[in-house]
Amino acid sequence: MLNFDEARFVRIQSGAVSLAERLDQTIAECLAKGAKNLFFLGAGGAGILMLPAARLLQTRSTFPVFVEMPAELVVAGSVHLGAQSIVVIPSLSGTTKESVDALAYCKRKGATVLTLTGHEDSPLAKDADYSFVNFAEDDTSCESFYLQSLLIALSLMQQRGELGHYAELVAELERLPDLLLEVKRGFEPRAEQLAEQIKDEPYHIVTGAGSTWPEAFYYAMCILEEMQWIRTRPVHASDFFHGTLELVEGGVSVLLFKGEDETRPLVERVEKFTPQYTDKMVLLDTAELPLPGISQEVRSLISPVLLATVLERVSAHLEVKRDHPLTTRRYYKRVEY
Repeated sequence: MLNFDEARFVRIQSGAVSLAERLDQTIAECLAKGAKNLFFLGAGGAGILMLPAARLLQTRSTFPVFVEMPAELVVAGSVHLGAQSIVVIPSLSGTTKESVDALAYCKRKGATVLTLTGHEDSPLAKDADYSFVNFAEDDTSCESFYLQSLLIALSLMQQRGELGHYAELVAELERLPDLLLEVKRGFEPRAEQLAEQIKDEPYHIVTGAGSTWPEAFYYAMCILEEMQWIRTRPVHASDFFHGTLELVEGGVSVLLFKGEDETRPLVERVEKFTPQYTDKMVLLDTAELPLPGISQEVRSLISPVLLATVLERVSAHLEVKRDHPLTTRRYYKRVEY
């Protein structure tokens, strides 16, 4: 595979899944101490990667779950945040300014803070009540964060008696790292083809629903915009027909991400409409990606993981074809803002 370290990928994703036992113990401790709600606080891409887990809890658990922008929470506050709150803050570097400020704010409010980082010597790792460190880099962090937050959600439901087969689900997730590597290998030819197909497009509409919507949002904002300087319009498939459809015309690129949960028909509605008005539609359907031995239930939970895995391969080819390294920035961590 182009510019890819297979052993490093498997090691990082295995590291994420290996946190399951300690995450479960931590959630159990928090609930035993009287935790009444949970906040996911992440800035930028790391925050977006928490959304599938948050949505899973919001739809399948009665435990109150809130998703907030760290910077906005610090200035606006929340009546729900306090001593009985569990706060999850992800940051690959562990140094994200908004997240560091949010951690201090949450601690002042008496909340219990869990951080997910890639570096144990970072401020977020050092100052958290519970620190979970799994080294990763930009090309491997998506799957790692998706898996860690999913494990938190599954643990919470299990501890509350809302999930009766937690151990079986975790056992399947433990098999994922090697299976994801095979998915990447199998997708490599199509990844090169897709990169060639979209490399010269100046603008993309990117859509998904359910657990694939966060990956659509993430890929549009953090990869195509931040790392490739390509204009995008990420839009949830439910909102596609409330404005964005008027931008679809000949020559407009539309990227559709279709997963395997109950929201699949929402993307299929966009899929049916779009080819009538543009010949530049790209569909990525996780159901087409082989995962031998993985149940349909787990597949429905990891649709964003699968998309992140194959889109990383597209990005690897895209940076070469566009002669624009994914690490190139004009402003991000380059100037004061």
